[in-house]
Amino acid sequence: MHDTTTSRRTYLRAAGAVGLAGITALAGCSGSTATGTLATKVKDAPGDIDDFETCVVTIQGFWVKESDGTETEESTDESTETAEGTEEVEQQDEEDVDRSDERTYYEYDEAQEADLVQLQDGETALVDERELETDTYAYLQLDVSGVDATLSDGSDADVGTPGEAPLQFKEQFEIRENQRTTFTADFTPVKRGQTGSYLLQPVASGTEVSYSDVTSTEGTATPTPSE
Repeated sequence: MHDTTTSRRTYLRAAGAVGLAGITALAGCSGSTATGTLATKVKDAPGDIDDFETCVVTIQGFWVKESDGTETEESTDESTETAEGTEEVEQQDEEDVDRSDERTYYEYDEAQEADLVQLQDGETALVDERELETDTYAYLQLDVSGVDATLSDGSDADVGTPGEAPLQFKEQFEIRENQRTTFTADFTPVKRGQTGSYLLQPVASGTEVSYSDVTSTEGTATPTPSE
């Protein structure tokens, strides 16, 4: 009887040691994915915004796509054009917008509204801030679900996006661990000839990306140069 009890206690101690070792091993193998913060802001550059008394844009969320390394040259060419002043407002067509399944969509907890009339002369509005996995992303697309606009004469304005597609901002950016990436999307309404309607168009020269070091203990951010 004594031998049986001793053997059972020995077995339980051994089993407990094996179980603890297994838990420790699992804890060592399970690593959390590195993340950083993406803050999305919007603003309006000069376009036909002077035609408006108000131009309230509703944004439901955004798409991003991980970069495969082929977008850098395109982005560089576009920056050269805007720097030379040959193109300020990017004429985006429906065909220009990526709608592939390679994108990842993030829906806001609540739809965000921004009045573009109030977002001129360097004014911006923060529409979202969240954690994303660290990576390099090819672009950001805004999911514009509606526009409520009034012209300066008090009449309603017909404002939309080309083909009701997302607004795509072809500015490559990084999400860096323990840093805040601020993506400022610049767009403006552009009148469509004599139709009386307007289309929202990205402004490549005004779209900006900046990075800040975040101190988790203090909750502060120190700006660092954009690369």
